Amino acid sequence: MSFSKFTEQDYEVIRESYAKLKEAARKRCANQEELDVVQKAFEFANEAHKNVRRRSGGPYIIHPIEVAQIVVSDIGLGYKSIAAALLHDVVEDTDYTVDDLRNLFGDKIASLVDGLTKIKIVLDNEDRSKRSDNYSESLQAENFKRILLTLNDDVRVVLIKLADRLHNCRTIDSMPEYKRDKILSETMFIFIPLAHRLGLYEIKSEMENIWLKYKEPDAYKEISGLVSKNINDLEKQIDDFITPIDAALRASGFNFEIRKRVKTPYSIWHKMQTKNISFEQVYDLYALRIVFTPDAGTKETERDQCYHIFSIITGIYRYKPDRVRDWVKHPKSNGYEALHCTLMSDKGVWIEVQIRSKRMDDIAEKGIAAHWAYKQEGYLSENDSEMDKWLAKVKEILVSPDVNALELLDIIHNDLTSSEITVFTPKGEQKSIQKGATALDFAYSIHTEIGNKAIAAKVNMRLVPLSHVLRTGDQVEIITAQNEHPKKEWFQFLQTRHARNVVIDYFKGNKKELVEVGKAFLSSQLENLGYKLNSDSIEILCRHFNIPGKNTEELFFRVGLGLVKTDTIGDVLVSALPAKTHSWPFSLFSRWRESQSSGKEKEAYIIAPCCRPIPGDAVVGIKNPDGTITVHKKTCPVADSLASKHGDRVVVPQWETDGEKKAFPARIALKGIDRVGLLNEISRYISLVMGVNMKKVLLSTEEGIFEGYIDLSVHDKTALERMIRKLSSIDGIQSVARTEL
Repeated sequence: MSFSKFTEQDYEVIRESYAKLKEAARKRCANQEELDVVQKAFEFANEAHKNVRRRSGGPYIIHPIEVAQIVVSDIGLGYKSIAAALLHDVVEDTDYTVDDLRNLFGDKIASLVDGLTKIKIVLDNEDRSKRSDNYSESLQAENFKRILLTLNDDVRVVLIKLADRLHNCRTIDSMPEYKRDKILSETMFIFIPLAHRLGLYEIKSEMENIWLKYKEPDAYKEISGLVSKNINDLEKQIDDFITPIDAALRASGFNFEIRKRVKTPYSIWHKMQTKNISFEQVYDLYALRIVFTPDAGTKETERDQCYHIFSIITGIYRYKPDRVRDWVKHPKSNGYEALHCTLMSDKGVWIEVQIRSKRMDDIAEKGIAAHWAYKQEGYLSENDSEMDKWLAKVKEILVSPDVNALELLDIIHNDLTSSEITVFTPKGEQKSIQKGATALDFAYSIHTEIGNKAIAAKVNMRLVPLSHVLRTGDQVEIITAQNEHPKKEWFQFLQTRHARNVVIDYFKGNKKELVEVGKAFLSSQLENLGYKLNSDSIEILCRHFNIPGKNTEELFFRVGLGLVKTDTIGDVLVSALPAKTHSWPFSLFSRWRESQSSGKEKEAYIIAPCCRPIPGDAVVGIKNPDGTITVHKKTCPVADSLASKHGDRVVVPQWETDGEKKAFPARIALKGIDRVGLLNEISRYISLVMGVNMKKVLLSTEEGIFEGYIDLSVHDKTALERMIRKLSSIDGIQSVARTEL
């Protein structure tokens, strides 16, 4: 922030921005009295932030106005939340207190601002430098813990915070690159999953696209261009596709509208990355949304009318059975309800169609705020209890004394990003459980004693082991025995945190014995790797495995139980103790530091083994406690996790072009139609034409289709992309894509 007297142009910008907000607020406020509160909040905030400017140079008051605009237009909150959004930075940035706001605006608005103020911890560089490493490491995690704690007080605080984060993302261009990387990593690790979990899909999608725009600008630009070109080429085809649907629904008496929607650049990029496919192979680029107002005069329920529309449109076009998603009968745990199907147009284009009632659409667009608004109006959804259960689960995690802030961040992230499935008890009672959960996880979700005494399960009347992975729609019965008890082997397949914690608690009765077993095993493992069991190695392992308080006994206990993946210990120590073999003055980066002994010297950089960036990749650096810097791709999820917890350690390395050619590992995935001589043609081009060394080739053929990967040593991203383009043009190859090693 900076201070300089506002000009008449500044005041005009403020007037225009607030006029737009006031118009939106007028539609949301129930009466003039509520609108007056919004007006009063604006006037107060406007005076408090007078002559204060943002980093971009614009008046600071524009930020709270825009946050309030998101709060009312995108989330649909009421006048108290609009006022709190306008006031959310007053206590933090001026001399006014929460008590001042309470006297002027009442308890609720003051408490919302207080919650937002407690969330926001902003330390300048000087303050941060005075903190110890341990404190600064956990600072961001403590900040996010405050955010999540407000879920139990008033979820509106989190919703306003999401609006605040979205506007910060929209204006991120004015920030320095290291700050952008920190904010975008936090956004991907916590705020995007949180928006998804609360049903705010529009906010989630916009933040994802901004993340991609700055993390992978070339990919964002290319995909956006391809989408625009495809829309122009297929606009008439989509309209022709809609025409018979529109006529058939009108003939059946439905009151509806059809909206066209294109898959976002981020969702396309993510699909290309996870499935190793090209843009042309993303077949569900286009979606139609049929939003209908239920006919109160018919005997058909809202759900029945969804199925009725489905039967009409699938009578016109062929549909893909394995792409039907029925979230009307089994809503998502964040309140989302809709019926999805994918239809084949007359021109051979797959198009996704989403069927929603007006109520379902409001909840899908505005998430939990709309969900609760309908609930207050007397509409009780069968999904209400699922949201309440999730909030209760979050509260249980937050108040746990055994979880430190850093561990909490990982737990919440995993919970936010995990999908859920629906299963049934023997009596037909519906239960939601984490995707990938086993029969034993289900047993513990019913009752601790059922899990402790479980010996097997029946899934759909068929006997299965406790490690059996459940699928949506399974009916599950747990078989128990009176004398059974938990076993250490269960940790190899238990997936849910609740079940694992119950079993850990059971074994705490034998903690002393397990500590000795773990200590002996860990000492042996380290010795085999050429390390010693000492304070340095213990501190590194405790930090990596999130052992609260670097508790040595707890580390040994978890190793003894089999909770720690000891096969990763070597990689952990190599990364943390790079002087062994994995650190070098990396001439490909141009960041320097001052050396007390010899002037300037290159910093030691480590190429991250999780994502293995190569010259030309957009990269971010994370400074390690020993001063070395681990270099990740900007899109690496590990980097997002680290930057979200240790934002003060984010640096921005730059690839140097000093003529020195080093070889870097890379992998390409290939798929196509097999023919005689194809492998020879591929290898000849890679080795002879490009002069690239192939390290490993793994291609397999089945029924005339080949797929697999080739590991290469390449100099930079440009050479790799040139090779991919050439290989893609070889007859028989359908797709070539860079993939993770």
